[in-house]
Amino acid sequence: MPVQSVYPRLETLLPLVRKPVQYVGGEINSVVKDWDAADVRWALMYPDAYEVGLPNQGIQILYEVLNEREGVLAERTYSVWPDLERLMRAHGVPQFTVDAHRPVRAFDVLGVSLATELGYTNLLTALDLAGIPLESSARGEGDPVVLAGGHAAFNPEPVAEFIDGAVLGDGERAVLAVTERIRGWKRAGRPGGRDGLLLDLAATCGVYVPRFYDVRYGPDGAIAAVVPNRPGVPRSVAKHTVSDLDSWPYPRRPLVPVAESVHERFSVEIFRGCTRGCRFCQAGMITRPVRERSVTTIGEMTEAGLAASGFAEVGLLSLSSADHSEIGAIVTGLADRYEGTSTGLSLPSTRVDAFNVALANELSRNGRRSGLTFAPEGGTDRIRKVINKMVTEEDLIATVSAAYASGWRQVKLYFMCGLPTETDEDVLAIARVARRVIEAGRAASGRRDIRCTVSIGAFVPKPHTPFQWAAQCDHQTVDARLRALGAALRSDRAYGSAIGYRYHDGKPSIIEGLLSRGDRRVAKVIRAAWEDGARFDGWSEYFSFERWERCAAQALAADGVDLDWYTTRERGYDEILPWDHLDAGLDRDWLWRDWQAAIDPAGAAEVEDCRWTPCFECGVCPAMGTRIETGPTGAALLPLTVLGRSAARAPEGAERSR
Repeated sequence: MPVQSVYPRLETLLPLVRKPVQYVGGEINSVVKDWDAADVRWALMYPDAYEVGLPNQGIQILYEVLNEREGVLAERTYSVWPDLERLMRAHGVPQFTVDAHRPVRAFDVLGVSLATELGYTNLLTALDLAGIPLESSARGEGDPVVLAGGHAAFNPEPVAEFIDGAVLGDGERAVLAVTERIRGWKRAGRPGGRDGLLLDLAATCGVYVPRFYDVRYGPDGAIAAVVPNRPGVPRSVAKHTVSDLDSWPYPRRPLVPVAESVHERFSVEIFRGCTRGCRFCQAGMITRPVRERSVTTIGEMTEAGLAASGFAEVGLLSLSSADHSEIGAIVTGLADRYEGTSTGLSLPSTRVDAFNVALANELSRNGRRSGLTFAPEGGTDRIRKVINKMVTEEDLIATVSAAYASGWRQVKLYFMCGLPTETDEDVLAIARVARRVIEAGRAASGRRDIRCTVSIGAFVPKPHTPFQWAAQCDHQTVDARLRALGAALRSDRAYGSAIGYRYHDGKPSIIEGLLSRGDRRVAKVIRAAWEDGARFDGWSEYFSFERWERCAAQALAADGVDLDWYTTRERGYDEILPWDHLDAGLDRDWLWRDWQAAIDPAGAAEVEDCRWTPCFECGVCPAMGTRIETGPTGAALLPLTVLGRSAARAPEGAERSR
């Protein structure tokens, strides 16, 4: 039966809320397909506001991959702000998609991208608004299968009660495999019901289904065992890895927002994975190995994406974009192609040891010379060795001097506070580094209008990293160090006015720490906080530490654990971690040795990047059956003879493309 749009009921509410345009849909390259012509229907959710969720690369890729397939339909849904939530509850309007405003509960699958743990309460809001039971055990065949992906899905235990399954790693092939199993299950008459489908997905598609695993706890509060409770369910669930990214050149037709968004550009992922080995970086650990896109594929994607979208900026994305083996050829080739147009090029935060002025000049050839961003992460050489950020203070000063001498006036520096073994001096040293940056800039440029912005946030230990065993620094210590750093930055009149200071206090990081390293018992905390009004916890104006602290104390009281137990407590080697049965490919003993190397009293040992050195046996390639895929290919981008060529052909099977 056709599913009716809720838009007639929604439209009357939109004049009563802020930014109503974010709920109307109709973006360029959005797709609305015939409901009855689809065998399998996905609602893809990013559990945050439209302005944050629409540019998300993962959602855009899966949206396009699914909608290209015959008989498959995918639409998008985002979190609604509290003002619209109240009105939707009062008027009986359910959670809806922005593409055709269909009710989310009508879809076969709700796929949720969990990029950050602070979006968990937004997930509960969406489920409740949709009329989907919060607990997976309470759902029937009329409810969508709720599947989680994204970086936070590498430890889905805190939300295990609320999701039906989790897909670890790359999603392109995984969503197609899941789609085919659902299609077959439906055509066969839904054998075994909902559990039958989930068993099939667990056995054939590498989907982690929490309900098929029992967790037992010991008297000390730690996990005693995690064991499958159904035959045919694997003891350990491995991540999905897509090789040969040239075969997956998505997105081809990027969505163009109708409301202001955090990134308004066409983004090309030039490679996936990172082996720099920063010990704090979950993204770098769980996305291994490095897989590069070729120069020619990047050029083709850029040409098609710009033609289909009209964006005036191309973002060359990865975890460390300047490390691409042919980054010079990529940037020069694209700068040549689009010279004389309004198209600009950008790189995300650039490593100090990967920056060069020639590359930066090519990026700004079209006249867009914004500030440069570097991430030293730590204020002293000692703490940078602890985190395996192999950049010295002298490296940083040499790099910024070259940038200032070449005409740049603004540099932004990212740091973290609360790192393992950190002292007050490590943080206060950031003020000295910032002053040296200004001093070097003035000397190199001969000018006084040099600026440096220091941006600093609290460190959160993450699963599947060497720091997964670390004690998180308490928020009182973090905040005291941040206040002392602010005073130190302002104390010198000769430099204070030239240095900007932005920081995030330590309280939100404690809750992020609870959610990132929590086990299934934390679900009670999440639900209690949500019932108490928690929404948009990643936004400072909505976040309440006092609410989370109170709910944690009440919800965990009977379990003999508390907020500090999950956050500021160091773990030992023998403790079973909540995610140990989820396989990111990393050898657990290798992670432990790297943790011990980081905190060695004799001085932290550094680990090289295996792209340019022999393998250091992290375990990923043999465990996953993968390998590092890098150039150089020797190919070059040819100049375009025709600019602004027509957009690529609409995805196959699309009934209507906006």
